[in-house]
Amino acid sequence: MLRNLLSHDLPRSRVLAALLIVTVLGLLATPFLFPGTKPMNVAAKALVFIVLVASYDLLLGYTGIVSFAHTLFFGIGAYGVAIASHRMGPGWDAVLLGAGAALLASLLLSLVIGLASLRVKAIFFAMITLAVASAFLTLASQLSDFTGGEDGLNFKVPELLRPATVFLDEPLFGVDVDGRLLSYYGLCAAVAVLVLLMLRIVNSPFGRVLQAIRENSFRAEAIGYRTVVYRTLSNVLAALFATLAGVLLALWLRYVGPETAMSFEIMLDILLIVVIGGMGTVYGAVIGSVLFVLAQNYLQDLMRLAQGPLADVPVLGAITSPDRWLLWLGVLFILSVYHFPTGIVGKLRTQKS
Repeated sequence: MLRNLLSHDLPRSRVLAALLIVTVLGLLATPFLFPGTKPMNVAAKALVFIVLVASYDLLLGYTGIVSFAHTLFFGIGAYGVAIASHRMGPGWDAVLLGAGAALLASLLLSLVIGLASLRVKAIFFAMITLAVASAFLTLASQLSDFTGGEDGLNFKVPELLRPATVFLDEPLFGVDVDGRLLSYYGLCAAVAVLVLLMLRIVNSPFGRVLQAIRENSFRAEAIGYRTVVYRTLSNVLAALFATLAGVLLALWLRYVGPETAMSFEIMLDILLIVVIGGMGTVYGAVIGSVLFVLAQNYLQDLMRLAQGPLADVPVLGAITSPDRWLLWLGVLFILSVYHFPTGIVGKLRTQKS
C-alpha cells in the first residue's frame, strides 16, 4: 500500500527513509512538542515551502527549465484569496472563489508564457520570466486600491479557522484545540495530498518524458515527442501547484503583501532549497525546505547562545555575533553544496544502505 501511495518512488536509502519519517513526525507533532506561536509558524512556513519548492523542482529538476517567475504564481494564489476575502468578507465562498480565480489566472498566464517563450534558448526564457515577474511585483506594489500596495492586505479567514473558535473546553496535552490548530493540521493534510500528487506526476509516463527532455531534448524530439508541448504542460502544472501553495500561505498568515508572496528573496530561497535538497526529487523539497526554514529562523538564536565565551574576543566576537547569521547561513550553504553536490537526497540515494 505504501509503495502505491508513493507511486513506487521509495526513498531507496534507510538513512533517507529514517530522515523522512523523523521530518514528517516532527511536523505533525510540532504543536504538542514545541508549544508557542513561533514553532508552529515556522513549521507552517516549512510546509508551504515544501509544496512551493517541489513545484519548482518539477520545472528545474525534472524538465530542466530555469524560470524566475515562480513567485509570480505563488503571489497570484495568495492575492487571489486575500482580495476575495477582503472584498467579500470571511467565508468559504470567498476562499473558493479567490482560489479558483487565482488558479484560472495562473493557468492562462503560464500557458501564454510557455507557448511564447519556451521555443527560445534557456537563458532567454529565464530572462523573459524575470521580466514578467518584475512587472507583476511592481503592479502588486502600486495598485493600492486593489492589492493594498506596499502595506498589503489583511483579511479574516472563515470562522472555523480562527483562533477564537474553541472545539474543546480543556486543552489536549497542554494545547488548546482551536481554529488555529485545525488550520495547522488542515495545512498538513493539504501539503501531503499535493506532495503525493506531484510524486504521481513525476513517476507517470508524462514525468518520464519530462526527464527525457531534461537529459536530451533533441533525442526526445527525434523519437516523436513534442518537446514544446511537454515543456509548456510542465510550466502550467508547476504554476498551478505554486498557486495552491500561495493559497495555503494566505490562509495561514491572514495577510498578503509583496514581500511575503512575490519578492525575489523568496525566489532565491527556492533555488537554494532545491540545490540543498537535491534536484529531480520530490523528497529533496521536503528535507531541504525543513532544514532551510529551521536555519533561517533559529540560526540567529543558536548563535546568540553560543556567543558567550567569544563575545570579548576582537575578531571572533564580531563574526560570531547573532547579527552575522546571514553570513553563517551562506557558509552552511557552501558546505552543503561541497559535501552534497547532488543534494542531500541525491547523496543519500547513491550511498549503500
